[in-house]
Order: sequence, then structure tokens, then C-alpha cells
Amino acid sequence: MRFDVFTIFTGMFRGPLDESIVHRAIDRGLLDIALHDIREHGVGRHRSVDDTPYGGGAGMVMAAPPLFDAIETALGPALSTTPIILMSPSGEQFSQSIARELAQLPRVALICGRYEGVDQRVRDHLVTRELSIGDYVLTGGELAAAVIIDVVARLIPGVIDAASLEEESFSAGLLEYPQYTRPATFRGWEVPDVLLSGHHAEIAAWRNRQSVEITRKRRPDLLTHYGDGEPPIRS
Repeated sequence: MRFDVFTIFTGMFRGPLDESIVHRAIDRGLLDIALHDIREHGVGRHRSVDDTPYGGGAGMVMAAPPLFDAIETALGPALSTTPIILMSPSGEQFSQSIARELAQLPRVALICGRYEGVDQRVRDHLVTRELSIGDYVLTGGELAAAVIIDVVARLIPGVIDAASLEEESFSAGLLEYPQYTRPATFRGWEVPDVLLSGHHAEIAAWRNRQSVEITRKRRPDLLTHYGDGEPPIRS
């Protein structure tokens, strides 16, 4: 899979892309990430990519010409078939289900907005989708784009063992159950007996009950898609 990221701060991606699972996925050829500097298509001697808003108001707006030029040049013939996603606080809420959807695609373009946003003509005639990672405003779309890359990269076949993904939070619409490892006793705190029993059916039932209870306490909104408002508790 390939991500084309359009930004005026390519350096902000050095840490997230050079470490851990994402970096290994790139090294193994499972993930390709191209960073495109929008300023290379800026206007004038100073490579300007923004201007004051028509109608007045505070701040600056990213101009349409540099964004169109950068994206059309980078995508070329693939422009019509590549999803072009704008990072925007007014966008659709990013979720695990959207991440799974994106992970099935061969190529995705991400636009990192800045300042007071982008010229509306970019939204109307270039962008195919807008995504937000939460109800807050970042200084720019770079961190949001890095989050999306990280989440999607984990779902690309071969990046992470499939069994590790099956019981994660949100994989079945519930938050994940508690996890423990050695030692069995630490500062007087014990690992639940059922996890030491070796009885796989009982362990599975305990984990399911824990997931339901944790979800009910922390994210009851995740339970609303069940017909009776509660997921079945397997035993």
C-alpha cells in the first residue's frame, strides 16, 4: 500500500515513520510512504502557499493553485482513482472501520491542512473525503495524518500477525479485556485465577465478560448497535 502525504512540514513525519512497526513495514516493502512538499509548488520567490481570506477575517488560507499542482503532479494518471483525503476538524470521525476500509486500497493521498484551512475549491473539486481524528483542533494536519498512517499500517496483511488483531479494542465493537503477564503476584496483586487455569473456554468467557463490562463503563455508545443495547455474553 502507498500513502502520498502533502504537507509543508515534511520533517514532522521523521519520528513516526522511522520507528517501530511502521518503519518495519516500510523496510519489508509492505508500505510505501511518499512525502510531498507543497512549497515546491508555491507561488513567487518565496514559494507562498497561503493568502489572506476573501471577505476578511483572521489568519491565512492555503491557496488552491499550489495544492492542485502538487497533487496533480504527484498522482499523475492515478489522480482519478486515488482517494484524496483532507485532514480536517470538520471531517468525518476516523474510526477502526474506516481504517479497515483504507487498508484494502492500493493508494491513498493525505492532505495536511494548515492555518485557517484550505480554499473551498480544493474541497469541492479535488478532495474526495475529509477525516478528523477527534473533536479538537490541531495546529496542522500532520499529526492527524501520522495517526491515520499508523492505524491503517497495522491492518495491512503481513504487517502484524492476524491473531493479534482479532481481539483488539474495536475489532468486535467492544473495548479489549484486561491483559496480564508474569509474575502471577506483584506487590500483593494477583492475576485472576481463571487465567491460570488453562481452561480455554472459561478464559474466553471471562475475557468476553470483561470486554462487555469495560465497554459499558467507558464507552457505552459502542453498545448501541446491539438490538437490545447489550452484546451477548458468551459462556
